[in-house]
Amino acid sequence: MSTNSSNVLFDDIFTISGIDKEGKKFDRVSRLYAHSKNYDMDLTLDYNVELFPLHDKQTFALALASSLSRAPQAAGAEDEDKDRDVWRPDAKGRRGLDDDYEYVMYGKVYRFDEGSAEDVTAYASFGGLLMSLSGSSRHMTSIVLGDPVFILLRR
Repeated sequence: MSTNSSNVLFDDIFTISGIDKEGKKFDRVSRLYAHSKNYDMDLTLDYNVELFPLHDKQTFALALASSLSRAPQAAGAEDEDKDRDVWRPDAKGRRGLDDDYEYVMYGKVYRFDEGSAEDVTAYASFGGLLMSLSGSSRHMTSIVLGDPVFILLRR
């Protein structure tokens, strides 16, 4: 299910093809490998298994967003402070994108590699939990090196 917000940089449905293929390194963290349904993308993602348990062959929705605000953010908008803390429980009734998802992490895009032909890979770190997303560059035009990013997941 796609959202209409321009704050969403990417979204698709993924099917897990494997978990911890190279062995489990941490008690509460696993690494999943998945392939997307609509855009033919490959995903590798570290996630907390206690907070968001997943299983091999399971499908889940993933979105990458520049903000949790439902409204598009205009550059230099005066209302920036109003939406900055939309994720907070005391945000006075404002609903953010996170309300539609079960698992949310905040991080930064730290590397962007151009592969062969039109394929690229974006890398992000969410407090040490890593993600790589590979596929056609036309599906990742909004993902920018150095930018902060939210990853949102739901089953």
